Amino acid sequence: MENFSPVSALIGGALIGLAASLLLLFNGRIAGISGILSGGLFLRKRERLWRLLFLVGMVAGASVYQHIGGGLSEVRTGYPLFLLIVGGVLVGFGTRLGSGCTSGHGVWGLARHSRRSIVATLIFMAFGGVSVYLVRHVFDVLS
Repeated sequence: MENFSPVSALIGGALIGLAASLLLLFNGRIAGISGILSGGLFLRKRERLWRLLFLVGMVAGASVYQHIGGGLSEVRTGYPLFLLIVGGVLVGFGTRLGSGCTSGHGVWGLARHSRRSIVATLIFMAFGGVSVYLVRHVFDVLS
């Protein structure tokens, strides 16, 4: 973490909280990205529109940030395709198994003091740390 900035992290966290709060206030919905994406692909047209707009807004927000000079992290390439596919499948399976993703459990679940979300978030974080260790130090993939 060579370019860590507590200020940008605080602003980013506040913006995530604001967006999640506004979604709850205006739509009565929780900002769990896996549920929003899944519903955007498979629900009726009325439910689909706000979900797709939310996802477009996430991408647009990153684009605006980059264009005002925030820049983006360096893109790392060269990972084995097999490893990327396995990782994607495992993440998708995990969000179904855990009934949500890091945004739903980590932002909303923790705010509501949900025991299930606390356990899920601890598991996400632990396996994320284990995964980074394995990829960088055991399997030596682009360390």
